[in-house]
Amino acid sequence: MRKPFIAGNWKMFLTRSTGIELAKAIAHGLGDAGDRDVLVCPSFALLGDVADAVKGSNVLIGAQNMHFENEGAFTGEVSADMLLSVSCSYVILGHSERRHVFHEKDPTINKKILFALKKNLKPILCVGELLEEREAGSTETVVKDQVTSGLREVGKDSMGSVTIAYEPVWAIGTGKTATPEDADGVHSFIRSIISELYGREISEKTRILYGGSVKPGNVDELMAKGNIDGALVGGASLEADSFLRVIKFES
Repeated sequence: MRKPFIAGNWKMFLTRSTGIELAKAIAHGLGDAGDRDVLVCPSFALLGDVADAVKGSNVLIGAQNMHFENEGAFTGEVSADMLLSVSCSYVILGHSERRHVFHEKDPTINKKILFALKKNLKPILCVGELLEEREAGSTETVVKDQVTSGLREVGKDSMGSVTIAYEPVWAIGTGKTATPEDADGVHSFIRSIISELYGREISEKTRILYGGSVKPGNVDELMAKGNIDGALVGGASLEADSFLRVIKFES
């Protein structure tokens, strides 16, 4: 049985004061719930403060990106050691905005995945198709390319630290959501890819999150599906009551 995993991606929102307030509200509202993993991923500037705000709670801390080098003259970048120093245990890599706004390619994302694992950070590998790719019937081709490229040279022993997030690009921040059946179908396909690469046992243990306008009104139906193990939540993670309702889904 895979433990449900709900992750909040705060993107480039919130200030120090509002981020601390939100983090404290989430930690307080979550209480002692231990039957699911809960992660918040603030902007880099807020990581230390948010980590302090949730200290002693069940809320985990993650980053939204990182560089694949240990250190160096990379202005504006953040290293794995920097993330570890502010209590990060997870890092989101290959998010659609990194792919399509900042033009990150699969080889770069793969370098980040490998370096995160080397540093004992748990990567969340994001994959998903554009609207035109979906309409062209290319969803499986695109997703398979992104999964296999992202996991290139990742060994079996490391897969327990890897989470996959399926985020159809056309459903991010648009209010549109893949039907639970469509989402579950792609999740099942991703699980079959992992099975091909690593075997059935590992594929059955790998958590696959759905990320595409997840909110209180649709989370229960999504989480009722057998291959959807959690959610990567954007806008709905920026308000405590909304995010707590997603965390406390009923399926």
